[in-house]
Amino acid sequence: MLVGVPPMNHLPRTPAAPAAPSPASTAAATSGGPSLAHASGSMALATVISRLTGLVAKLLLAAALGFAVLNDSYNIANELPNMVYELLLGGVLSSVAIPVLVRAQRTDPDGGQAYTQRLLTMSTLALVVGTLGAVAAAPLLTRLSLSSGPHASPALATAFAYLLLPEILFYGLAALMGAVLNSRNVFGPPAWAPVANNLVVIAVVGAYALTPGRISLHPSLMDQPKLWVLGVGTTLGIVVQAAVLLPALRRSGFRWRWRWGWDPRLSSFGGLAGWVTLYVLAGQVGLVITYRIASATAAGGVATYAYAWMLLIVPYGVLGNSVLTALMPRISRASADGKIDEVVADLSLGTRISALLLLPISALLTVAGEQIATVLFSYGHSDLPQADRLGDTLAASAFGLLPYAVVLLQLRVFYALGDARTPTVIMALMVAGKIGLSLAAPVLLGPQQVVIGLAAANSASFVIGTAIGQVWLWHRLGHLQTRVVADTVARITVAAGVAATAGVAVLRLVYLAIPHAPPPVRAAAELAAATLLGGTILLLALRALRVWELQLVRRRAAGWVLALGERTRWRGHAG
Repeated sequence: MLVGVPPMNHLPRTPAAPAAPSPASTAAATSGGPSLAHASGSMALATVISRLTGLVAKLLLAAALGFAVLNDSYNIANELPNMVYELLLGGVLSSVAIPVLVRAQRTDPDGGQAYTQRLLTMSTLALVVGTLGAVAAAPLLTRLSLSSGPHASPALATAFAYLLLPEILFYGLAALMGAVLNSRNVFGPPAWAPVANNLVVIAVVGAYALTPGRISLHPSLMDQPKLWVLGVGTTLGIVVQAAVLLPALRRSGFRWRWRWGWDPRLSSFGGLAGWVTLYVLAGQVGLVITYRIASATAAGGVATYAYAWMLLIVPYGVLGNSVLTALMPRISRASADGKIDEVVADLSLGTRISALLLLPISALLTVAGEQIATVLFSYGHSDLPQADRLGDTLAASAFGLLPYAVVLLQLRVFYALGDARTPTVIMALMVAGKIGLSLAAPVLLGPQQVVIGLAAANSASFVIGTAIGQVWLWHRLGHLQTRVVADTVARITVAAGVAATAGVAVLRLVYLAIPHAPPPVRAAAELAAATLLGGTILLLALRALRVWELQLVRRRAAGWVLALGERTRWRGHAG
């Protein structure tokens, strides 16, 4: 149990009927330290640019590699460093590290410097050992994630893995520095760092295109220049992403010095980390099974799944993740101070704002997934049928966008309360549901449609997790402002549904108007018309339904834009 937090079983279990919040009360609830809107707005700008440059990099990769065995092998190998890093440290850093660091900063006479240095020292050592072990085990790791057969090339995936697995160390270093910066309310540099990585990858794709030769599927692969350019270049991007955080870490006042020796609190951290590692392992088991099914049924299945997932979480990365990252230190401080009502208020606020930002986007992805994929992916070595399948996959999984954001927020609340066991149990239940649905996909669907079923199964697992998390948090915390949240989500759902209906109609009208236009041109026109009309109707419906969170977001966004302009002008004068 956390020091200063009342026993959870002493809190009332019967939720009181909360009054509808007012903008003023919410503003008060979100005060204390840097404002949520200011912090999330600053990150949103960085994340918009990060996601856009990342999208450009992915589009160029799809055009260069296509949607076949080559791209499947690259995607499998490129996912391996993430999987191993998450098992070693990533899940711990994103879930447990910030609450622990914040607590040390608030209680230690040196502001948590010594504790943080010891934590970084031990974590870096674990990363080095884990990276070396992963590189040595590259053939085994690729065999776990990739099935044998005509639609896969384990040899090519292993060749890529040898070049990409060193990313584990630099992923970890970047995350360690990002956690320290976030715990000190420094959000900008970690949000901007991925931009550097994306720019490197864009340059690497250009170098790949200019490099003579080709990448074959033959087992003797390591002497191929194109493979080295793509593999080493991708890893270089992660190295740069970590390196650009060093100046920000120094400016924050923290000095990274090697500090050996054991702090007793690291044992508590290790206990939490053990549960988080099991949490991550459960998630990775689900991903491995998904990739094996996708690679066994049709060529390009892994790439299609990966690109659909990338498109789905771009809105979350731009909007939802910014809210979560800004809320996490506040929730951690409120939990450390025993202010459970503030924890509940931030959970409610984060859920409602996420619904406002993400539900309309889910509606757009559902009705216009095919148009989005055609506009973005029907070029180079990728073709129109592959783009159509990607669009169908995106549309079938779009319903999981908001549940994904909400379940991540719920799990962070558990971690802030010092409970790493419950998220692991929830993840295990989510993965069980995902695996069951994924195994049914090849039985119920044709080979080309299996990936659509896999993406829908993944989104369904987030719905399962959200429902379980809501019940579990109610049991732990008592009231969760459930009526307020449900009322707001219902209103936004109605507004988004009306806008989506209008979008479907305008898509059909544009198609009838220009039936013989080239598919990318027609898709772009359909998408633009549906977005414009649907967006207008959405705003009108939100206002008619009195979704007051819209006013909050608009005021905060306007204030952030003005503040950004002031900072830009100040820097211009200073220069």
